[in-house]
Amino acid sequence: MLKKNMNLFIGGMFLALLVITAIIGPHLTYVKEGIEPGRLIFLEGGGLLRAPFEPSRDFPLGSDHEGRNLLSLILMGTRDTLLLILLITSIRYAVGVILGTIASFRGRVVSNVLNVWDQIFSSMPIIFVAILFLTLPMFIFTEHRFWIAVISIALVEVGRVGVTVRDQLVHVKKQPYVEAGRMVGMSPFALAIHHYWPNVLPNMLVNFCFDIGRVTLIIGQLGIFSVFITQEFIMMNTGFGQLVNTSYNWSTILGEARKDIYTAVWIPAAAATAIMFVILTFNILGEGLRKHFNRLGT
Repeated sequence: MLKKNMNLFIGGMFLALLVITAIIGPHLTYVKEGIEPGRLIFLEGGGLLRAPFEPSRDFPLGSDHEGRNLLSLILMGTRDTLLLILLITSIRYAVGVILGTIASFRGRVVSNVLNVWDQIFSSMPIIFVAILFLTLPMFIFTEHRFWIAVISIALVEVGRVGVTVRDQLVHVKKQPYVEAGRMVGMSPFALAIHHYWPNVLPNMLVNFCFDIGRVTLIIGQLGIFSVFITQEFIMMNTGFGQLVNTSYNWSTILGEARKDIYTAVWIPAAAATAIMFVILTFNILGEGLRKHFNRLGT
């Protein structure tokens, strides 16, 4: 099966690589040592080098301005990045599936809400909505910023997910085998288990993979505009407050290195490449799953 479906094979291999990196990466000695700052390197001849360091044998991807190994930062941030992306996408689909299911079973009010929801947010770039919302002072300085950011990004496209689920369920309900099930006395629960969800889940799984790629792109774009999700407002001894990033996720690395695009291009390039790899992984995996389910006739 995998030989006939290279997209599924390649996507699965890329996903396995990401999962292994997320699990093992933070525990590697190389990674732990690499995230320790070291702005100066003293040379044997008496000279010195000042961070950021260009890519070399000691720094395969170069270093940031603190002298931290970018490869170590990328490996350390894999888990945080994937968990953040999966959390946002999972919330979006949990809410969207529930609302779409209600709307498909004569939930006219919910159906109308989903239509309006989808039309409003599909007519404007999601990144602008997220930036406008997350840069409001009331959300910048709150201690609940992380969850507000995650939920707000997830809810922006709940309407699209809900409309898709509703339309698919309505289509399945009109099929002859569903009518036959009703005629023989199958309960609504039995119809859902044997007819509704087996026909809806394949498309939902494919769309879920594609949406992970969409969310990853949004997270990366937010980083470019220096809008971070994993950020806390901490009071300093001087009486002033400071926004501090609390994670090594890749959008944070990308945002902090935006100013280095002309002077130390390897810093934003490392984070951008990692983000692109995740997007590519789930797009390829989603296409592979689509081909697989089409071959099965589901």
